Amino acid sequence: MRATVIHGPQDIRIEEVPDPVVQRPTDAVVRVVNACICGSDLWAYRGVAAREAGQRIGHEFLGFVEAAGSEVAGVKVGDLVVAPFVWSDGSCEYCRDGLQTSCPHGGFWGSVGSDGGQGEAVRVPFADGTLVKLPKEAATDQALLPSLLALSDVMATGHHAAVSARVRPGATVAVVGDGAVGLCGVLAAKRLGAERIIALGRHELRTSIARKFGATDVVAERGEAAIEAVRELTGGQGAHAVLEAVGTEESMRTAISIARDGGAVGYVGVPHGGSAGVDIGQMFGRNVSLGGGVAPARAYIPELLADVLSGRIEPGLVFDRTVGLDGVPDGYQAMDDRSALKVRIEF
Repeated sequence: MRATVIHGPQDIRIEEVPDPVVQRPTDAVVRVVNACICGSDLWAYRGVAAREAGQRIGHEFLGFVEAAGSEVAGVKVGDLVVAPFVWSDGSCEYCRDGLQTSCPHGGFWGSVGSDGGQGEAVRVPFADGTLVKLPKEAATDQALLPSLLALSDVMATGHHAAVSARVRPGATVAVVGDGAVGLCGVLAAKRLGAERIIALGRHELRTSIARKFGATDVVAERGEAAIEAVRELTGGQGAHAVLEAVGTEESMRTAISIARDGGAVGYVGVPHGGSAGVDIGQMFGRNVSLGGGVAPARAYIPELLADVLSGRIEPGLVFDRTVGLDGVPDGYQAMDDRSALKVRIEF
């Protein structure tokens, strides 16, 4: 079979790799229908995050169960399923607490020795604890598939930011970051009842999606100018909840500074700029809380799935380019130069 591998910075290739097979009785093999490129994949593409030459890549996919081990009971061959970006056993204490990302038997797709999601098929460890069944007829619904795919990561991650920032009905929310996760954070905040949502971003296509998702205001400035703009919009107080979806020192500093006293920041941007942006003194003096981290997507998918199927939310609007497997290298380049927001891969 063919899959995406990375050989170094800006060196993404489509190569022949061994076909996945059931190795343990709890495994399943999923034949991929849709996958995508994540903003976090770009850190490896840019050489910021280290990868071994020839390592698989990609962690968002959905498809049909092609084979299942003898102990798999939750899904069967022929089922359409979506996989969160981390596999988990579903039975340990962390999984029972809804923190599947800390499962001691879990792991990330594309890590050394595991299959990446940007390939024709994937071996899924602990299928019962990992996969979520989808309506089989959704496989032919081209309008619905992108939103189902978004549940694997970006929608669940945006929701995690909103939950961690304690978004509540009537709240004022600010979202730092106009990538797919930030936009899904806007959608999550709207879903949770936020009254006012301020999106920080300067790319017109992205801010137009933010408005579709529920943003009431857009701030194009950055740094101190952005902080002043948000405070002006909020009568000098700041936002009850701030969603940080970038991961740099500047974005974290902005997020903390635009939270109102007693507010909270939910951070989900993958850190790649140190932690100097976390001003503990400012947080202490103003009673600003900080929460977030890696989103336990498996815990969130069932409730978000219901809203996708009902049409209440449509996170698939973040996909603005679709390619076949051979187009994946160009898809990485397009996301890197920001000519594409998020690339979906069709098989």
